[in-house]
Amino acid sequence: MADANKLLTFFKAMADANRLKIVGLLSKRSYTVEQLAAILGLGASTISHHLSKLSDAGLVSATAQSYYNYYSLNTEKIEAVGRSLLSMSDFPAIEDSLDVEAYDRQVLSNYLQPDGRLKTIPAQRKKLLIVLRHLVKEFAPGTRYSEKEVNQALSKYHDDTASLRRELISAGLMARAPGGSSYWRVESEESNSD
Repeated sequence: MADANKLLTFFKAMADANRLKIVGLLSKRSYTVEQLAAILGLGASTISHHLSKLSDAGLVSATAQSYYNYYSLNTEKIEAVGRSLLSMSDFPAIEDSLDVEAYDRQVLSNYLQPDGRLKTIPAQRKKLLIVLRHLVKEFAPGTRYSEKEVNQALSKYHDDTASLRRELISAGLMARAPGGSSYWRVESEESNSD
């Protein structure tokens, strides 16, 4: 999460139009607060505030010359953030700390009655897929089922077993032999994690 906090600090620092302008200017050469204020038409205290935010994120640094501080862009820091974003290796760790199945549970609680039966078959494709992923757990991977067995399993959830059966096949969660002699659960990475 330390890398995630660094990214958050970076994006917060860059989430301002004037700070982006300052970064653009500093990418060309160093400037003083007074020079940046004149160029951007802002007060020196406003520029100092923006530079402070950018400095906290490690994006700019100051070098004293005579009576002035010259600010320059820390290009190494920006390149490091870019590499971090491209590596994607930190993103799974961020996901591990989140409840990524909260929406699925919410949809299921909205569509399932206390006894587990469906109140209705969702019309929205996104919600239907969540319900179908829940229903397909009735079927063991590697096992072939007759249409009658599939209908019996699905009838615990809804009377319209034909629609559910077709939707499971359409979603690629189940497959059917030619002529409908047998059905089986399609193996996928997602179903392997059940």
